[in-house]
Amino acid sequence: MTGGAGYIGSHTVVELLARGHDVAIVDSLENAHPAVLPRIAELGGREPPFHRLDVRDETGLAEVFARGVSGGAFEAVVHFAGRKAVGESVADPLAYWDANVNGAIVLLRVMQKAAVQRIVFSSSATVYDCEAEPPLRENGPTGPINPYGETKYAIERMLTALPIADPAWRVSILRYFNPVGAHPSGRIGEDPADTPNNLMPFVTQVAVGRREKLRVFGNDYPTPDGTGVRDYIHVVDLALGHVAALEFLARKADGCHVHNLGTGRGTSVLEMIHAFEAASGRRIPHEIVERRPGDAAAVWADPAKAARELGWSARLDLAAMCRDAWRWQQANPGGYRTP
Repeated sequence: MTGGAGYIGSHTVVELLARGHDVAIVDSLENAHPAVLPRIAELGGREPPFHRLDVRDETGLAEVFARGVSGGAFEAVVHFAGRKAVGESVADPLAYWDANVNGAIVLLRVMQKAAVQRIVFSSSATVYDCEAEPPLRENGPTGPINPYGETKYAIERMLTALPIADPAWRVSILRYFNPVGAHPSGRIGEDPADTPNNLMPFVTQVAVGRREKLRVFGNDYPTPDGTGVRDYIHVVDLALGHVAALEFLARKADGCHVHNLGTGRGTSVLEMIHAFEAASGRRIPHEIVERRPGDAAAVWADPAKAARELGWSARLDLAAMCRDAWRWQQANPGGYRTP
């Protein structure tokens, strides 16, 4: 599990451990905190092996594969590791191409040498054409407009080519929409190291008093209330999507398969704010500012293919997303740095 100490990775590790899978975590801890590791063990019932390692370290990664897990060889990889902030990717594209694309190349090369040819890849809805009409479908037009999305799409193209060259490869590409929420225990959740790049952690930090107010980027979009509409998905539902993808690859003979992981429902920024206020009992001060360049008016998924082929669908609603995010933030006002 590369990037297994991160936000989505940690939740996925917990779900896999709970189902009896043996998991090893590879994470550089550049965008994660070591305090998450004992909490994963607490929730998953056992402590997974942890390797502090950058996936671009080919020698170190090869040693991890040679070691295996629980006395046996790895059967599959879930690849989360990489940089993930759109704005940062625009400011420093080379860092994104190096971390994301070069990291994937190194990982795939090590996997091939170790004869581990089953992979679930953490992709993104940013690979779609932002002008496409929702709901977005896996066979719809692509056209990323920032370096982050471009690196995700480049890795997708690389993964698509692998089973053509060698049918032993089994590939699952999961295109996420907007992950939010936290584990219902409140023990693990989203903890951005700097200013949040996503809506929900910004909202929770305002609610807990870490930030004065929320900025809403634009209220003149062609949407019901003028604010941007997105498909928010509970992180636990997203984690279960990875479990379903691994099970799918275990029974599917070959090929590369792309699935959206979303709810199929759009929620506006103002709707999210009001839902969080209802869940938390806190007012969320906010101000309307100008649109951000490149933001689409409305984006949501068509998740029918995942339901049909993976047997997966999102089950947790907006109220649960807000309730669990607030439980996490209340219990951990400073994130994993909370004493």
